[in-house]
Amino acid sequence: QVQLVESGGGLVQPGDSLRLTCVASGRTFSDYGMGWFRQAPIKAREFLAVMSGGGDVTYYGDSVKGRFTISRADAENTVYLQMNNLKSEDTAVYYCARLHSRRGTYAYASNHHNYDTWGRGTQVTVSS
Repeated sequence: QVQLVESGGGLVQPGDSLRLTCVASGRTFSDYGMGWFRQAPIKAREFLAVMSGGGDVTYYGDSVKGRFTISRADAENTVYLQMNNLKSEDTAVYYCARLHSRRGTYAYASNHHNYDTWGRGTQVTVSS
């Protein structure tokens, strides 16, 4: 059974950067798209970014486009989320998740129902 473990969250000030890391167990990591979501208190889960298996296709949510960058290192079963110019509204628990296929359209890959495995999350707090 695949497990995902996120790390790298913390307390930062507005304008700072953080890099989140998600390490997956299992031997078929490169066959699946990997995505990042976040959820703030009393808010719906929000799609942030996804990268296809093989890394040839990426999509970003509108709220993070231009500030966040997803990448992956398949040899290390790892996916990253580089977050720059953080804002207070970025405060949330951040989750990585495995897409139920190698890739898909934006509509497919941004829908959290199409992910079959989730990590437990890492807290990011942006505050001065």
